Amino acid sequence: MPMALPWISKPAEIDKHVLTTSEEPTMKLSFHGADRQVTGSCHLVEYAGRRILIDCGMYQGGRRLAEENSQDFGFDPASIDFMLLTHAHLDHCGRLPLLVQRGFKGEIITTSASRELARIVLLDSAQIQEEDAHHHSRRLARRGNGGPVKPLYTVLDALNTFELFRRNAVYGEALMLYPGAYATFFDAGHILGSASIMIETEEQGERRRVLFSGDIGNDGRPLLRAPVTPDGADAVVMETTYGDRVHRPLGSSVTELYDAINGALDRGGNVVIPTFALERAQELLFFLREGIEQERLPHSLPVYLDSPMAISATEVFRRHPEGYDDDVAELFRSGKDPFLLPGLHFTRETSESKALNSISGGAVIMAGSGMATGGRVLYHLKHNLWRREASVILVGFAAEGTLARKLVDGEKSVRMFGEEIAVRAQIHTINGFSAHADSDELFSWHRAIQPDRTFLVHGEEDVMHQFSKRLATTEITMPVRGDVFEL
Repeated sequence: MPMALPWISKPAEIDKHVLTTSEEPTMKLSFHGADRQVTGSCHLVEYAGRRILIDCGMYQGGRRLAEENSQDFGFDPASIDFMLLTHAHLDHCGRLPLLVQRGFKGEIITTSASRELARIVLLDSAQIQEEDAHHHSRRLARRGNGGPVKPLYTVLDALNTFELFRRNAVYGEALMLYPGAYATFFDAGHILGSASIMIETEEQGERRRVLFSGDIGNDGRPLLRAPVTPDGADAVVMETTYGDRVHRPLGSSVTELYDAINGALDRGGNVVIPTFALERAQELLFFLREGIEQERLPHSLPVYLDSPMAISATEVFRRHPEGYDDDVAELFRSGKDPFLLPGLHFTRETSESKALNSISGGAVIMAGSGMATGGRVLYHLKHNLWRREASVILVGFAAEGTLARKLVDGEKSVRMFGEEIAVRAQIHTINGFSAHADSDELFSWHRAIQPDRTFLVHGEEDVMHQFSKRLATTEITMPVRGDVFEL
C-alpha cells in the first residue's frame, strides 16, 4: 500500500474550512460542484505550483441550479494548467466552454472516445444555450423589458474548447503532467470512454495517490466492460449517486421493458422513453434488437430515435469496439451491428420530429433529454402523457426538480409549455438499466481500494449519509462547495 497521508480529521476554524497539518502541505484539494448534489462535478487539485481540474460539469435539475451555471467557478479559470475529464456526460463536461470563455488556456486530457463524445455533447449544449437566449430575448422584447440575453456560452466557445484537447489518455498508462505529477485513467465502465482518474505525486521519495472515481459503472452490463478497480489510494473522491439502493437484476428489468412496450401496443398507445444520448440510447437499441430477434417484441415494431445527439453518439459508439465487452466486440468483428433493428428510424430533422406527434399509437419514441429537462422529448410527453393508452418508461436517474422526477414521484399533472397536462399514461420506472453502480457495487469498489480518507460527492445528501454508514474503516468527509483541504 502507498504511504498514508498525514490527514487531520477536523477542519480548522479558518476561511473555507481549510484543513492544516503539522507539516508544510504539499497538495491542496478543493470542491466546486456536485457537492451534496448530483450534478455539476468539478474538483481542483493544487500541487507544486500547478493546478489540475477534474471535470467541469453543468448543473441540471431546475431553474435554481441552472442559474448556478453562470456563477463564478470559485477559482480563476486562467490559472488552471490541466483539465482531466472523466467522461462526456453534460454534468461532467458541460461548463468547459464557459471555462474557456473565462480564460482557461491549459490542456484538456481524456480518452479518445470521450474526446469524440464531448465534441457532440458540447456542440449540442452550445446550440441550446444560443437558442434559449434568443427565445428569452424575444420574450423580453415583446414585454418591453431590457435588451438581448447572452447565452451561457456559444458554439464558438465550444469550438475553441476543442483546440485544447491535446493528448488522449490510454487506460492504465500513466501520463506525466509535469515533473513529479502523473495521471492514470482506469476504465470506469460507466459509458464509452469513461474513466476513474488517479493523480499520483512524488516528493522526496514519498508517493501520494488521490483517486477520483468519476461515475462508476454498473457491473454486468451488456455493452461495456466491468469497472476496473485501481490498486489502492491514499484518498478517494467518490460518487454516491445510488449509494442508498441495490439495482434490480438486469434480466428482470429487460423483461419489464418488453412488458411495458407490449402493454402499450395492446392498448393502442405509444411508448415514450426519455433517453440519455450517451450509453442509454445505445443500450436500449441493443435490447430492442434482442427482443425482436427473440420474438419477445413485434418484428415490425417502429422505433424512432428522435435525438440528433444520440444518433451521432451511436456512430461514435460504432467506431470504438475496443471499449466493449468481449461478446459485443465479437459482434462488431463479425460484421453485425448490435444497434440495428428492422423498424429503426433516425429522425435528425425538426420536421421529422414534429411529424411523430401525428402518430397516435403503436410506436416507440426515444428522445432526449433523459431527465426531461428540455429537448424533443417534452413535445412527445405533451402529446402522450394525457393518453391512458400510452406508456412512459423512465430508465435513468432523475434529479430533484426535473420533470422526470415528478413523474417518478407520481404527480397527477405537470406544467409544460405554459399549460397543465394531466398524467394519465402508465408510468414505468425501471432502475435496473442504470449506468451507475449501486450501493453494494460502490461498497465493493471502495473496500478493494482501502483509502485512508474518503470524500463523498455526486449524490443527494441523505443518500450520502446512508452510504457513509457502510464505510466504517475510513475517515469520511462530505464537502460542500468551496471547501478546501490541505493534504
